[in-house]
Amino acid sequence: MSVEDQSSVILESGDGFQFIVRKSAASKSPAIRSMLDKKNAFVEAVENKIVFKNITAPVLEKVCQYFYYYEKHKGQEVCPDPDFITPELALELLCVADFLDC
Repeated sequence: MSVEDQSSVILESGDGFQFIVRKSAASKSPAIRSMLDKKNAFVEAVENKIVFKNITAPVLEKVCQYFYYYEKHKGQEVCPDPDFITPELALELLCVADFLDC
């Protein structure tokens, strides 16, 4: 499956789940932004799809939610604490956030 609309990107988990995310939201991550930059000649930029083999679907889903949460509240002085992060996923999310630099 490919995304014809270049304003979106497919993020695929290691267990095969795909999330279609706006590039503007996913670009919160410098790592993703770099992978999608056509100047860097990564295959991900050509295919408009990034596969994260070591990230499970539940964790990648929370990452995508965070991208939209950040985009929605960007520039606000006060924003509510995100309530979508469960304690069970917190450590794994921290590791992924470090990898994605977001």
